[in-house]
Amino acid sequence: MTRHPEAVMLFAAGFGTRMGALTKARPKPLIEVGGRPLINHALDLVDDLGPDRVVANLHYLPDQLEAHLAPKGVLLSREEPEILETGGGLRAALPLLGPNPVFTLNTDAIWAGPNPLTLLRDAWDPDRMDALLMCVPTSQTIGHIGTGDFTADAEGRITRGPGLIYGGAQIVKTQALMAIPDKAFSLNLLWDQMHSQRRLFAATYPGRWCDVGRPEGITLAEGLIADV
Repeated sequence: MTRHPEAVMLFAAGFGTRMGALTKARPKPLIEVGGRPLINHALDLVDDLGPDRVVANLHYLPDQLEAHLAPKGVLLSREEPEILETGGGLRAALPLLGPNPVFTLNTDAIWAGPNPLTLLRDAWDPDRMDALLMCVPTSQTIGHIGTGDFTADAEGRITRGPGLIYGGAQIVKTQALMAIPDKAFSLNLLWDQMHSQRRLFAATYPGRWCDVGRPEGITLAEGLIADV
C-alpha cells in the first residue's frame, strides 16, 4: 500500500502586495472571505485530510499569524530577517516537517469541489513521481490572469505551457532542496529539476477554483462559496 505524506506545509509568509491597502496592517492569510480568514479555509482542507502535523511559514506581520495559528496546533517556521520564498521557506521548515514527502498548500485560494489534498493523496505514486501538483483547467478558474502554467500529457506528466493553472496544492519530495545553493528561491527551481527527470506530474481538479490574490478576488470567492 502506498505510503502517504503525513505533514502539510502552509505558505503564509508573503507580503500580499497585490492586495494593496488591505494588507497594510494585517497579513493576507487573515483577510476575510465569507466572514472567515483565508487561512481558515485552507485549514478546513487540512483538517479533513487529518495529517500528523501542520507547519506554516511566517514573515510579514508574523505575530498576528502566530496568535491565530498557535492555538490551533500549527507549528511555526519564522523566516527572519529575510523572506525565503516558497522553495527556501519549505527547506527551512524541514526540521518541523520531517524528511518524507509533504503536502504544501497556498493560503490565498478558494476551492469549490472535492478536497484537493485528499485527491492528491489518492493519486500519489512515489515510484513514478517526485511531485504531484493539483492543477485546474483555465475554464474552471476565477480571478486568475493568464493562459495557464502547465500542459499535461496523457500520463499526467507536465511541462511549461498553457491550459492548466497550478492551484497551490501539491505533494512533493524535498530531498533535492538541499542541493540548491540559493538561500531564497522559488519552488520553480525544484520543479524544473523534476521535469528534466520526467518526474513532475499533475492531477486535474474536477471542481472550480478562485485566486484571491487581489482585492477583487474576495468578492469573486464569496460568490463561488455561495454557489456551493
